[in-house]
Amino acid sequence: MDEHPLVTFADGPAGRRARLAGTGADIWEVIATVKDNDGSEEDAADYLNMPPTLVHAAVSYYGSYGDEIDSLIERNSAEADEAEARWLAGRAALSR
Repeated sequence: MDEHPLVTFADGPAGRRARLAGTGADIWEVIATVKDNDGSEEDAADYLNMPPTLVHAAVSYYGSYGDEIDSLIERNSAEADEAEARWLAGRAALSR
């Protein structure tokens, strides 16, 4: 916590997750948004409606624990893809 004072941790079904203090945002969500905005911390902060200093704190944490965050981003992406495939299969079944 000394190295990353704006980062807290939350336990949940997926295990312990790094979060930005005072927000409901997990670090992986912030980093995914930064990546979706071509690396722009300012654009990500605007999109997430949070101060740029918080996004910067997430990027700093990512610099130290990138593998952990990348793993969470990949897991979320895979789960989203699986959910979409199930939904599409359901839609296809409805049209038979």
